[in-house]
Amino acid sequence: MTATPARQAAPAARTRPLYAAGFTTAFGAHGIAANLGGLSEDAVTSLLVLGGLLALYDGAEVFLKPVFGSLADRIGAKPVLIGGLTAFAAASTLYAVADGPGLLWAARLGQGAAASAFSPSASALVARLNPAAERGRAFGGYGFHKSIGYALGPLLGGLLVRAGGLRLLFTVLAALGAAVAAWAALAVPAVPPLPKRRQTVLDLARRLADPVFLGPTAALAAATAALSVGVGFLPVSGAAAGLGTIATGAAVSVLAATAAVVQPHAGRALDEERLTTRTGLASGLALTSAGLACAVLPGLTGVLLSATLIGAGTGLITPLGFAALATSTPEERMGQTMGAAELGRELGDAGGPLLVAAIATASTLAHGYAALALLIALGATIALLRRGETTTAPRAE
Repeated sequence: MTATPARQAAPAARTRPLYAAGFTTAFGAHGIAANLGGLSEDAVTSLLVLGGLLALYDGAEVFLKPVFGSLADRIGAKPVLIGGLTAFAAASTLYAVADGPGLLWAARLGQGAAASAFSPSASALVARLNPAAERGRAFGGYGFHKSIGYALGPLLGGLLVRAGGLRLLFTVLAALGAAVAAWAALAVPAVPPLPKRRQTVLDLARRLADPVFLGPTAALAAATAALSVGVGFLPVSGAAAGLGTIATGAAVSVLAATAAVVQPHAGRALDEERLTTRTGLASGLALTSAGLACAVLPGLTGVLLSATLIGAGTGLITPLGFAALATSTPEERMGQTMGAAELGRELGDAGGPLLVAAIATASTLAHGYAALALLIALGATIALLRRGETTTAPRAE
């Protein structure tokens, strides 16, 4: 009887700082990204440069998230979480105190490197602080708070940039990172690393090549690619339709708001066995592809339809994908798995904007949207045709 209140208290007292860490990386990444897409004087001046800046943050995460995920398993996730948040605050301060084109690139690189530490650590702690039967809800809550960051980022970011330029936005991010680091230090319990059986490179490769890992990770990568493209390029489509910065930011925020609403319901449905992983992931991929296809429609209608469908698709995919990975992973390898899964997500996050930007530069932005939509539709088709069910049942290592 005493275990129930303690377990119920965990989300309120212990995991909310982790949710705040998710909010921080989402608000920072997409608040800046959406306003870079406005092609303002202190941001970027071409679609190719925009694609590079959008990819820089995530490119750093591609290389570093697996490293920090393994480090979290070795020394404990809490110190890696706090160190990453502190570094995020420091990188944001760099551009806040002395702006300039070079410092903008350096600050974004620093933010991406810092997020490489605290993002997989937060995911690993969410998994370890919640029992397997409740991880759908836990990751639904984590995704909900990240989606709130995605939703508020473009809108509040636009207001901050309008009031004081990008430097004001970076100042707010520096304060936010420092505050969440302090909160996590006080409220998140120290989760000690667990003893691990020796693992060879072949063992790791075999585990990462398992469809139980590859299926959810590929879906997460596709969802993240669409999300990054939506936040970065839908403002460009909105501007072409005559919408202002705040209006485009609000329209793109519909994407994240929809994802925020869907994620807790998707996680709860998974825990209650009303939704299976394969069906949920395939449906999410189909919705995401349809959203990208709608982005080619002209005017506000295309922007809103695209944002809503991409949001619904990513809202389905994110909690289901992470819950499947967490429950199929030995707890002593949780950081490593989350880091590797985040690597797949960041490849999508970096590759999506670069693909769309490259095709848009050679042709039109509509063709860029269509190309990514086709790739994700192919993934949905493969998920539906794949034999067997991607399960969230625990598996032995």
